[in-house]
Formats: sequence, structure tokens, C-alpha cells
Amino acid sequence: MKVVKAKLNSDVFGVQPNIAVMHQVVTAQLAARRVGSQHAKTRAEVAGGGAKPWRPKGTGRARQGSIRAPHWRGGGVTFAPKVRYYAQRTPKNMVRLALLSALSDRAADDKVVVIDKWDIDAPKTKNALAALATLEVSGKVLLVLSEDDDAVWKSFRNLGDVHCLYARELNAYDVLVADYVVFTKDTLPGAVPEAETPVAVKKDDAEEKESSDA
Repeated sequence: MKVVKAKLNSDVFGVQPNIAVMHQVVTAQLAARRVGSQHAKTRAEVAGGGAKPWRPKGTGRARQGSIRAPHWRGGGVTFAPKVRYYAQRTPKNMVRLALLSALSDRAADDKVVVIDKWDIDAPKTKNALAALATLEVSGKVLLVLSEDDDAVWKSFRNLGDVHCLYARELNAYDVLVADYVVFTKDTLPGAVPEAETPVAVKKDDAEEKESSDA
């Protein structure tokens, strides 16, 4: 395993971060994680209370209409929480822009690390600690793995400050909460082969070529 100097795609890592979009997408992500299974009974759902506890007059006590009232022990709950779904609808273009903004923000701070491959064949936490020491990264680290990096996943899963994701699961929230994002050459988004890298043409050469074609 060694750190390589990869050319980051400006369409992915060179976007002007949109803070408002990142905030909205991250808020939607955190809302979707809420279980929403809380439930309490209102006075209409509590059993009993068909008749008045006592007659309205002549007892010296305040009149009561039902033992299911919220101020009675065992009564219903006022404004009781109900099971609900907290997920918000977020357009795909907004989700993508938030991810590109997060990656660009980490790249601008030199917090993106690219390695050639993981030299971990057997799942051992000792190998994971040695890899982090080699990379010289600290704080919260996000590892973007491929589908074949099962041994790598098992090696890092016991480390509290390391979070592993498959490349298809990459999202804005996990990028923003990480201090460093580590890619391999296979999982680096927007990677462009050297053969397909456009070559800049000088203006004089272009004019000379047009004149020769004419």
C-alpha cells in the first residue's frame, strides 16, 4: 500500500461548495434515520371511563367527566406522540450537488488521500492500525472501499474513529463528518484515464492547422 498522486477530476473535486444544499441534504439524511416508532395513547384510546367517576353535585369535590382525562392517573396523554415517517423527499440533483460540494470541500483542505490498493489479505485490526500509521491520518477517517475489500472492512470495523463505506454508498453526510477521506484508485470518483486526458492546444497551432486544412 502506498499513497499515489492522482489527478482529481475538477467536475467532482473542484466544485464551489453550496452550503445551503449541503445543509438541506444532511438534514434530510438525519431525518430519514429517525425510527419514528414512539407512540402513546390519547384519552380516546385509553380503556375505561364510560361513566362519570361520581355525580356532578353533592360530593364536595370538583366535577369529573371521565377517568380517561389526562390529569387522571392512567389517563390519556395530551398531544400524544404517534408513529410517523420522518423522511423528506430530496431531488437527486440536489443529493449529487451536496456530495460534490462535500468532496470539493475536503479536497480544498487537502483531506483527500488516494492509495493504489489495500495490502490486507486477512482481517486483522493490527494491520488496520499499521495502515493508518502509514497514511499519517488522524481524527475521523472515512474509507471508501470496493465490493471486494471484505478483509479490509473487517480489519477496520473495530476502530471507533474509522467508518467504512462502499463506493456506491458514498454520501454527503459521511464525507462532512470525516476529517480524512481515503480512496483507492478503483473507488476514486470521476477518475479519468491518462489516455483520455484532453491536451491543450495553443492558439497559434490551431490557426496554423485551420489554414493548412483550407
